[in-house]
Amino acid sequence: MTSALDSSDLNPAERERYARHLILPEVGLAGQKRLKGASVLCIGTGGLGSPLLLYLAAAGIGRLGIVDGDHVDVSNLQRQVIHSSDWIGQSKARSAAARIQGLNPHCHLEVHDHMLTIDNALDLVGSYDVICDGTDNFPSRYLINDACVLRGKPLIYGSVQRFDGQVSVFNRTPDSPNYRDLLPEPPPHGAVPSCSDAGVIGVLPGLVGLLQATEVIKLITDIGDCLDGRLLVVDALSMRFRELKLQKDPDRPAIKNLIDYGLFCRPEPPLMDSITVAELKSLLDSDASDVVLVDVRNPAEAEVAVIAGSHLIPLATIQSGEAVEQVRELTRGKRLFVHCKMGGRSARAAEALAEHGLSAINVAGGIDAWAEQVDPSMARY
Repeated sequence: MTSALDSSDLNPAERERYARHLILPEVGLAGQKRLKGASVLCIGTGGLGSPLLLYLAAAGIGRLGIVDGDHVDVSNLQRQVIHSSDWIGQSKARSAAARIQGLNPHCHLEVHDHMLTIDNALDLVGSYDVICDGTDNFPSRYLINDACVLRGKPLIYGSVQRFDGQVSVFNRTPDSPNYRDLLPEPPPHGAVPSCSDAGVIGVLPGLVGLLQATEVIKLITDIGDCLDGRLLVVDALSMRFRELKLQKDPDRPAIKNLIDYGLFCRPEPPLMDSITVAELKSLLDSDASDVVLVDVRNPAEAEVAVIAGSHLIPLATIQSGEAVEQVRELTRGKRLFVHCKMGGRSARAAEALAEHGLSAINVAGGIDAWAEQVDPSMARY
């Protein structure tokens, strides 16, 4: 990461505080000065934001922005270790700031005691060097990602649920993948339960947040190999780490502006007929002669895994109308079922087909549920 922030000298107190960094050849005085001259925006002061903020402040980041409009709840304290019982019912952003101020008074704090919105995101993101996503919902993740793309800022991504976590670095360069390359569309409503529904082991956000903080420090000091183009997946229950390669999708539509992310993530599912993967398997096993299964994923996804007998017709060709007649011919006198990876795109395909007089039944959970519940030998991605 190139920066013009190397000129901030360290006073004697700072040299003593950061002595363990200064004796690392990879960091040294030059690296520590870059940390002091850098600015980092942390969005969210919850399970991920807690270790992120604590360790970035301890590392000597010169300017830290804190964004959170929520209040401390007693249920937060199981994992959101930056807060204390004394702050229950009060501002999370200010609670975090008070803790950081006590940890490192050399760190300049900017408290944004409100949520990130499409009205303030571009200005906030644009005024910091590195952005950290510590949120726990899809509308916020897409908003943060798109704002980073539009402002040309690197994004340190993390997420947790139950015993599983993910970490990556997005948008480091114009050729780097971003969040939309990992998740082109949000999962259908209810497919991914929140932490409040599914739970999370308290130490996991600490682990993932520390990995995020590590990537921030490496990025600013320009050392090591960051997670650009790689997704680190953590399974805390088995304590295994996997790495998946990520690439920028050349066919992905360009991000030109911020949108209504609540609407984009569809908080309520459309009313439509659906079927579970177990019910679909039963149908296919009993008598598939009157069943047509259309796979609306992209061709590259079909190279990873397919349900035998399905017809690959990507969603884009259905929405454009290009493939509507093909679907019509396939389904004359038969029942039409549509599936994608997790059920979101196939739901949209069913809606688009309905506009052309074709009735389609959505396969809930898609091929991911099929691999999990029907065919565990199938590759998941």
